[in-house]
Amino acid sequence: MKKLVVLTGAGMSAESGISTFRDSDGLWENYRVEEVATPEAFTRHPQVVLDFYNQRRRQLLTCEPNLGHYGLAALEKDFDVEIITQNVDDLHERAGSSNVLHLHGELMKSCSVKDTGTPFDIPPEHPDIHIGDTDSKGNQLRPFIVWFGEAVPMIDQAIRLVEESDIVVVIGTSLNVYPAAGLLNYVRRGQPIYLIDPKEVNTYRTDIHFIRAGASEGVKQLTELLKDLP
Repeated sequence: MKKLVVLTGAGMSAESGISTFRDSDGLWENYRVEEVATPEAFTRHPQVVLDFYNQRRRQLLTCEPNLGHYGLAALEKDFDVEIITQNVDDLHERAGSSNVLHLHGELMKSCSVKDTGTPFDIPPEHPDIHIGDTDSKGNQLRPFIVWFGEAVPMIDQAIRLVEESDIVVVIGTSLNVYPAAGLLNYVRRGQPIYLIDPKEVNTYRTDIHFIRAGASEGVKQLTELLKDLP
């Protein structure tokens, strides 16, 4: 069974009602990145940061996977599918995907300020993190999110998956955010690469098969194209 590695970005979840990072009406519109997505912001204004992510978490709980998410899960019947996502939502998992690697953390998890590598599940019925919520050692909890300026601990595992892949698919990402954007450097020459996005994506690679569509329609077209591969 061929290994199909899929890199997904914000455009993957846009049809589910989750705003994309760089759109003019994106969820960051009323906040500068420095105000809500850096360790320094959490140190200066922890309540502001917690409120921001509490809102995002409550929004996520109202969203459902789209046909693109379900389409990727369905590909597991014919391929060894590994998903590398830049998204912090859990829509891939809810759609049934078995192997999902989150590069930038997970919104429905928390961690302590002293141990950012050990996540705790956040129950949907109590989705907020508050000042004073602590781990068993009394350390304040924070979102299990890789903030700007922090290392991306899962990037080495993501590189290995791309190196081991037979087919690579990129969905809904501008390929501007590093280190994730650099993953295409590890695709073997001559290997099939598909890029699904309704907008034009600039990339240095000349061997990409572009599918100009949103996630749901794009995954549908991809599924048909994969049937013709030897």
